[in-house]
Amino acid sequence: MAIWIPDLDGRRGPKYLQIVEAMAEDIAAERLAVGAQLPPHRELAYQLGMSANTTSRAYAEAVKRALLRGEVGRGTFVRSPDAVLQAGEQGNLRRQGTGPIDLSRNLPLPGFAEPHIRRVLGEISSGKGLPALLDYQTDDDLTHHSEAGMIWLEGCGVAARPDQMVTTMGGQHGLLCTLMALLRPGDLLLTETLTYTPVRAMAERLGLHTATVTMDANGVVPEAFAELCTRANPKAFYLSPTLQAPTTVTLSEARRLAIAEIAQRHNVVLVEDDVFGPLKADRPAALATSAPEHTVYITSLSKSVAPGLRVGFLRAPVSLVPALRHAVNLSVWMTPPMTLEVAARVIRDGTASKLTKQQRAAAERRQSLARTILGHMEFAADPNGFHLWMPLPSDWRADTFRAQCARHGVLVSEGRSFAARESEAPEAVRVCLSHEMSETRLEQGLQTLANLLRQAPSGSMLEI
Repeated sequence: MAIWIPDLDGRRGPKYLQIVEAMAEDIAAERLAVGAQLPPHRELAYQLGMSANTTSRAYAEAVKRALLRGEVGRGTFVRSPDAVLQAGEQGNLRRQGTGPIDLSRNLPLPGFAEPHIRRVLGEISSGKGLPALLDYQTDDDLTHHSEAGMIWLEGCGVAARPDQMVTTMGGQHGLLCTLMALLRPGDLLLTETLTYTPVRAMAERLGLHTATVTMDANGVVPEAFAELCTRANPKAFYLSPTLQAPTTVTLSEARRLAIAEIAQRHNVVLVEDDVFGPLKADRPAALATSAPEHTVYITSLSKSVAPGLRVGFLRAPVSLVPALRHAVNLSVWMTPPMTLEVAARVIRDGTASKLTKQQRAAAERRQSLARTILGHMEFAADPNGFHLWMPLPSDWRADTFRAQCARHGVLVSEGRSFAARESEAPEAVRVCLSHEMSETRLEQGLQTLANLLRQAPSGSMLEI
């Protein structure tokens, strides 16, 4: 067994990622030999003076990146550099149907969009407008792209005018720009108890305080939101009312109306993340329709058309649009015109709507497969959603289960990844059904989860 202590001096970011980065560097420099067995994660935690949860997350992430391999009953070993997934290679392995079965990424199936995007790119390359798309453009130049965004929003049930629209490089960029525009260091941002993982890092980087709004089985609780508004003076509340990640919950119309009323009464801006909204045809009306002057509505094409088509649309009160556009200019200067043009064309000719329906049908088929394999187990799901939320039996810890899945070649995300507060992290995992192109591989991955859940974790499973 290798005596390996990573050098974390000068590294930044989460501790578990610092360990992974040090590991990758030591493997590349041959300070960690191929085939070397690493110490159990609890032993490494003791040597580093940190929690076993941190080193467990590091080992699981290293397995995910194919730096390590786990062997049941033997331990964790350094993989050959030839097997390491360099940037961009994981997608190639997915298309080839090799590598770990990835049930950790909440992305749509990519294959549907490819022929349509090829067609559109051909039309653009042979057209007269290409030179303009390769040049710097102003907000006025991008007006027709905003108009395409208005069509997309109309399909989401949200009406918008050009002076209410802002284009971004996807929903995540839209969220970052919204926080930059609306809040200042020291302001209080509310989130759901379980929330989109990057929002925590964004808030920390922007110097924001955060607090969580209690959730129950039906989603965020309006009374808890009202209590925080009265007591804590929040500036904004970020939430995902439809197909919430990770819980899969879609808020009822009654709760949406209550939240909209509370936000208006206390002058709190709702940051409504609706990137999954287009997938659910029967969802209640967006918060932006009930509180239009207190809501920044965020949607994109990445979750319902193609994951690599990084285009987002914000609908905001006119008073906030200048600050939002300034945040876009500050972060990327302008949303890339070429990408916007591709998005605008597939929206205008109906392709985006068609692809969304195909994704919805694929989700229903894969949810049915999941119910067949996991039906005897407790989990939350939506027929139109791409993921499951699975509370674990009492004898399983989420970090142990995730790491054990990785040992068996299946990647999932533990509930801790979504908890805005460490103390609120549930013993649960999110299982995504759409990232794997092959339904055969998906079935194999789900069967592996089912087999593991039928057994209690042994002592050897805890030392990962």
